[in-house]
Amino acid sequence: MAQKDYYKILGVGKDASSGEIKKAYRKLALKYHPDHASGDKAKEEKFKEISEAYAVLSDTEKRKKYDTYGSEGFQQQYSQEDIFRGSNIEDILKEFGFGGASFFSGGRKAGGGKRFSFNPESMFGFGGAQQQQSAPVKGSDMEYEIGLTLSEIATGTSKSLSFQNPSGGTETITVKIPKGMITGKKLRLSGRGQPSPYGGPAGDLYIKSKVMPDPVFRLKDYDVYITREIKLTDALLGTQISVPTIDGKQLNLKIPPGTKHKNKLRLTGNGIPHMKGGGSGDMYVEVLVAMPKKLNKKQKALVENLVAEGL
Repeated sequence: MAQKDYYKILGVGKDASSGEIKKAYRKLALKYHPDHASGDKAKEEKFKEISEAYAVLSDTEKRKKYDTYGSEGFQQQYSQEDIFRGSNIEDILKEFGFGGASFFSGGRKAGGGKRFSFNPESMFGFGGAQQQQSAPVKGSDMEYEIGLTLSEIATGTSKSLSFQNPSGGTETITVKIPKGMITGKKLRLSGRGQPSPYGGPAGDLYIKSKVMPDPVFRLKDYDVYITREIKLTDALLGTQISVPTIDGKQLNLKIPPGTKHKNKLRLTGNGIPHMKGGGSGDMYVEVLVAMPKKLNKKQKALVENLVAEGL
């Protein structure tokens, strides 16, 4: 889905007031309106683009949702017709003498040319005979966020989801969660979104994942991180420790002599499986070297001997 920066299209900042947005649109509409475009298709497309941007940013609720969800999330909630519903664009154009009832309605300007007038339904393929020729308008998409544990995204699972359907009732469905569905990944359930107001196909339902915090592991993309503490002597001489994995196994990890505090050792392929196959992330063990807070007399003497040996 194409990303649209409505602020950039109108040439205003994100903190622009409603008056500044209207002023910017008036200026651009006068420049790109097809009555002044002499058949220039690029200008016609530009006019459609700035009109859409104004329809969104001039509406408090639509602007708030656009700012909150971004271009992609906004377009999932609003159809092209929804964007223009309630817009005062036609009133603005009438101020310039561009009033009328349809897109290239066939009215005549002085000099015999066709007159352009604004009607978002016919302009974007909704309403009248043009709607009958166009593909049916699809219903709006819906999004459902689901919390998943590390174990669930590592091995895959099934989830029963309950949500309010478009008719107002409660619906429960079972969704198979594949391995590797890390935060932000989505599943699309075709036809489970909002119904079309014009008899077209229903929108889609998107299941979006959010990985829940884990008391032992940390996750970064498909890589898993865990912290383990060793004694100072183990860091100096080397040792071997047991490390748990996200799928419940225990792995032996060799700590080499001279390991420094906060060194990270990698266990290749023991992270989260990639959602679409092709391997897995890695597991990183961060080694913390525990420093004794107090030494007894014997320990202190041993350390002093090490100092004398130049260690």
